[in-house]
Amino acid sequence: MLRRFSLTSRLTAFFTSVAAAVVLGLGLLFLIATDRHFQELDRAALRDKKLLIESILAHANSSEDAKWRLEDALSHHHGLYAVVNDSQGNTLFQSAGFHLPERSHSGHPSPDGYSLQAWKSGQSEFHAIHFQARTRSAPATDLDVFVAIDIEHHKQFLSDLRRNLAIYAAIATLISGLLGWLAAHQGMAPLRAMKTRAATVTGQRLEGRMPVESVPVEMADLARELNHMLDRLQEDFQRLSDFSSDLAHELRTPISNLLTQTQVTLSAKRDADTYRDTLASNAEELQRLARMVADMLFLAKTERGVDLPHKERFSAAAEVQALLEFYEAVAEEKGIDLRAHGDGDIQGDRLMFRRAVSNLLSNAIRHTPDEGDVQIYVSRDEDAIKVIVENTGKEIEPKDLSRLFDRFYRADPSRTHPGSDGAGLGLSITKAIVEAHGGTVSAHSSQGRTRFTLVFPFPRPLDV
Repeated sequence: MLRRFSLTSRLTAFFTSVAAAVVLGLGLLFLIATDRHFQELDRAALRDKKLLIESILAHANSSEDAKWRLEDALSHHHGLYAVVNDSQGNTLFQSAGFHLPERSHSGHPSPDGYSLQAWKSGQSEFHAIHFQARTRSAPATDLDVFVAIDIEHHKQFLSDLRRNLAIYAAIATLISGLLGWLAAHQGMAPLRAMKTRAATVTGQRLEGRMPVESVPVEMADLARELNHMLDRLQEDFQRLSDFSSDLAHELRTPISNLLTQTQVTLSAKRDADTYRDTLASNAEELQRLARMVADMLFLAKTERGVDLPHKERFSAAAEVQALLEFYEAVAEEKGIDLRAHGDGDIQGDRLMFRRAVSNLLSNAIRHTPDEGDVQIYVSRDEDAIKVIVENTGKEIEPKDLSRLFDRFYRADPSRTHPGSDGAGLGLSITKAIVEAHGGTVSAHSSQGRTRFTLVFPFPRPLDV
């Protein structure tokens, strides 16, 4: 239900509710305090009349004298009433027009005579006290005395006060609601500005950013994180655009070769050997395309966050030695000295590790001149295992080192290497595999030697 209302509406409702609660609470407290004040005033007035009546009864010479004195003392006070009864229930004095409620006759006087009681007679309401007094004419006789004050004027005042407070509370709540809406609307202005700025961001316009400096502190973190998100999106979008361009370029060559060879072969009648050669050539191009597609699918999977399928602890030196045996024949043809040094355990996927090192090893052998050497070092640091593939040969330009691990990138401007059918994805796959293991990869080339360093996190005890 609340989802249908905007944040401005919710804040306005909250401000309005708080304002209404505060105003109504203060009004209620004021009404209670006023009512208590009136009760104290009535109690004080009745206390004075009690003392007056006790004095009159104490100095009266007879019942008639007491009645006359009471009539003279009390008849001039508007809204003040008194009833004096003797012990037999006979009325000694009663104010004109005033009658005790039936339940009052059964009540007991308070010890001090100051306990305030609320009486109702007909349409009138009273505050009264009930006490006992003695007269000099009959000392042994206790007289029941009831003194009451009409509180109609108090009730009228409180009624008017409640009405005025209700009107004030309604107006104050309405004004508070309007001010709350204005404050919430103005407070949400930075969010609307961010929304407007975000609406301008498209695939062709990713440079727009949220105004971090012009928004309140509470929204600055949100704006900053949105800017970071846009930076990542822009970087990924640019990388995707470059990847699409490189992919189109890489696919164009084999597809063009396939199409050209097929069209030439079909342009005239050929013998069986010619068709066989053409199909063999096409098969080679198709194999290259298949490898390229498989590599691209692997890279796409690693970018989405791959979970290592067969995680185990294994010896890096043993896997490296197995790869050296595989490439030994190729190295011997070029007279390359192929050696491995050191050892260390790695926690990860054995086959993926082999693929990463194999890509580096095949590149090293390809770019190492005859009679050169390729060395693989496995070493253990305090918190990492390093695998270094180093070879002699032509140095890589510094401007190319930072891009070696980009997809389809080749340091050779011609984008081709004699004797190679690679698509420029090997180093990208190596980087993806190392990062999937939580490690890093780097390249360094100087003084006629090129070094690729793979850093894997050291296996933790829990991983054993």
